[in-house]
Amino acid sequence: MTTNRYSTRYYSKKQEDKMSKELGLKATPNSGATAFSKGDVTDSNILMECKTLMKNQKSVTLQKEWFDKNLVEAQSMGRQFSVVAFNFGPNSENYVAMDKDDFNNMYTAWKEVND
Repeated sequence: MTTNRYSTRYYSKKQEDKMSKELGLKATPNSGATAFSKGDVTDSNILMECKTLMKNQKSVTLQKEWFDKNLVEAQSMGRQFSVVAFNFGPNSENYVAMDKDDFNNMYTAWKEVND
């Protein structure tokens, strides 16, 4: 991990490590910049693209191309779910955004287990 606190990579790696640890997933080597392994955090069912800000903000812009690219990569890797994780700065909570149909599938499965 880079120790340069002024680099985007420093904050990105910090977020990827936190998400993988908290969710029991695996951080992708080289942040998915290889021919065979994509995304930032993954397991056999999910591909997650992580987006972080270098300083605390009150808003963040989510770009459709992030979702489109991650979906194509998730499908090519045989992953069921494609999500984008984001935060509002280096020390803020992480949030996850996903396609409505994926959310519905997860919520329906949760209700079946918990009702």
